[in-house]
Amino acid sequence: MKKQQRKNIHGYTRRDFLQGGMAFGLLPFVTPVSKIFGANDRLRLAVCGVNIRGNILMHDFAEQENVEIAWIVDPDKILLVRRGQEMLEKTGKMPKLTTDFRHALDNPEVDGIVVATPNHWHSLMVIWAAQAGKHCFVEKPASHNFYEGRVALEAANKYGVVVQHGTPRRNSAQYASLVKTIHSGKFGKLSVAHALASKSREGIGHAPVSNPPEWLDWNLWRGPAMVERYHENLVHYDWHWFWKTGNGDLNNQGTHQLDAAFWSLDPELRGIHPTRVMSLGGRFVWDDQGETPNTQFGVAEYPNGQKVIISIRNVDYDGYERQVENRFYFEDGGMIIGNEYFSPDGDRQSLHDLLEVAKITPGGNAGSFVTACRAGDPGMVNASMFEGHYSSALGHLMNISYRLGQKAPFSEDVTGFDHPVIQEQFGVFHSHMRDGVGLNSNEHNYKCGPWLTFDSDSEKFTGEFAHNANLLLRNPSRTGFEIPEVHLV
Repeated sequence: MKKQQRKNIHGYTRRDFLQGGMAFGLLPFVTPVSKIFGANDRLRLAVCGVNIRGNILMHDFAEQENVEIAWIVDPDKILLVRRGQEMLEKTGKMPKLTTDFRHALDNPEVDGIVVATPNHWHSLMVIWAAQAGKHCFVEKPASHNFYEGRVALEAANKYGVVVQHGTPRRNSAQYASLVKTIHSGKFGKLSVAHALASKSREGIGHAPVSNPPEWLDWNLWRGPAMVERYHENLVHYDWHWFWKTGNGDLNNQGTHQLDAAFWSLDPELRGIHPTRVMSLGGRFVWDDQGETPNTQFGVAEYPNGQKVIISIRNVDYDGYERQVENRFYFEDGGMIIGNEYFSPDGDRQSLHDLLEVAKITPGGNAGSFVTACRAGDPGMVNASMFEGHYSSALGHLMNISYRLGQKAPFSEDVTGFDHPVIQEQFGVFHSHMRDGVGLNSNEHNYKCGPWLTFDSDSEKFTGEFAHNANLLLRNPSRTGFEIPEVHLV
């Protein structure tokens, strides 16, 4: 009896791969089909990583006026050819295809790159693109760890290229108007910005270590990540739940809400990191090989007293409430929830009637980037590498606290938060896990991280846990994919 071949994520077996002419030797290049396009100001982009988010971005950019998807880059050779055919059908022109984005960087006709790879590639692609004089749209988070985000920011500044961070709320005139109104003091002094990134997910099970499939360029998929062995839970999405490649939901979905929360803080904090952070949570119920928490609560305090908190709950249950939003609490007791402002007296008003109009570069996620690239003006993007670094770093610092955490009682009083809003919101978070998921103090514990103090000037932790915390500010890199030192970028 023949052994049944296991099908991979594409639904192909190894035999299908080889018989279909998809062997490695046919790549990295496919000759483009020629077609004449018009004006000389055509913006030519290389899209790197085209599975889910990258595919969406590729189509968004292809629909922009006088923009050409000139290259498609992906270590998955089957997906690479498929996306090329889709672009051929959509635009009448086949992009060049490669598994190695350095080929696109070396091409003088490429004006910029779009990065939608796993997180561990984000900053290095920004750095190499900047050094090559190419503009870069980078998906969130802008960095996989704190240090490389700083290097990417230095590269963007040094080489003067346009870098846009993939946080679409920055490209929303309505949301920009909300932030402008909060900054104006119309609602009073902001006290706590609450990021809620709670969406249900499922466990990923246990995938055995195996040889990488022939359709995957394993060396280029790993890039800088110190991952030794392949398993199917890495490719193509669940890398999010491993520390060497992802950041958990705190800097996955949570980056959007953390960025909005950081944006709402007083403008004087732009370019300032929090002075104290902590986080707790756990990976409950699923019993899988994922490493990052599926339940997480984090707090960051800034030097002016303002605070950012985040709530993440991924474990589904009957009656689960999806919460992907931002809420704002003011010192006088007023608050913004949803599209309404609740005054300290309990009156409710639609935000529509209260907002001061803000101006942003129009065009949305793709259009604003294209406009800035054509103008050669990094200041025109609504979400620059500067904003990307500081909002992503906020999540990185919270995650470091979690990773240094110790077992603690599953209790509403485990943290001793002394701020009434934070204590109240942690109580809500805890009750979801207790009453909804069914966790209890006899069988379960939180992993509770320490309060870490951080110096924004030196960008280092200080205090009791500083040594171990500082070790987590950066990751080692594989040979040939090293993150350069800041002063050498």
